[in-house]
Amino acid sequence: MTLEQIKHWVSTRPTLADALGIELTALTDEYLEGRMPVDGRTHQPMGLLHGGASVALAETLGSIAAATRLPDPARQACVGLEINANHLKGVRDGYVIGRATALHVGRSTQVWEIRITHEQTGALVCISRITMAVIDLPKPAPAA
Repeated sequence: MTLEQIKHWVSTRPTLADALGIELTALTDEYLEGRMPVDGRTHQPMGLLHGGASVALAETLGSIAAATRLPDPARQACVGLEINANHLKGVRDGYVIGRATALHVGRSTQVWEIRITHEQTGALVCISRITMAVIDLPKPAPAA
């Protein structure tokens, strides 16, 4: 899959990523990268980046990255089993960049690390890990 194909696939349905302003920016054999604004959509009441917004960015990137590694995306999907995050630095404005890198890609599970940095300073803001289950999609019903 190319970055443009992934963007098209993601754009076919409204998601939380749209509401938060998350955009995909890079895809290589090693990682998927995206960015998210730090503004009123993603702030907590103290004016800092909301931890939940960081986790939403991490899960978005980890889930999409996992789907790019499926051997047969027409017959399989990835769903989240567990996610954790350590919030390391507060950010008030600008953008954060998330980079999802595979730690394990197996037949039934995948584990991804997502490092989130502040685009303007390069500071590490959050580090997250998501475990994805690889599931078989239901077979289509036979035509009547």
